[in-house]
Amino acid sequence: QVQLVESGGGLVQTGGSLRLSCTASARTFSNYVMGWFRQAPGKEREFVAGVNRSGSIHYTDSVKGRFTISEDIEKNAVYLQMNSLKPEDTAVYYCAAKGGLVSFRAPDYPTWGQGTQVTVSS
Repeated sequence: QVQLVESGGGLVQTGGSLRLSCTASARTFSNYVMGWFRQAPGKEREFVAGVNRSGSIHYTDSVKGRFTISEDIEKNAVYLQMNSLKPEDTAVYYCAAKGGLVSFRAPDYPTWGQGTQVTVSS
């Protein structure tokens, strides 16, 4: 089973940028759909962005125009470039993998990374 490791979180001021990385262990990375989720304290884990094998990309409305998801198949990696960060983006960010198509529902993803903290100060 694929294992995922995130990196790139940190503390940034409002309006700043961060780039999250998620590296998968499996050579069959190209068979998986990758998604980014986030979970703020006291809130449910929510979908942020996902990319299908066809290349189609989905974002939650609150990050459209600010966040960009991308993949490097050769490196077994998926990235989340986050620009114009806001305090409400503060959360633990997780990457996740599943077969089939992108889902907006966290329970549909069987494989998760350990998470990386993103904190945006006002």
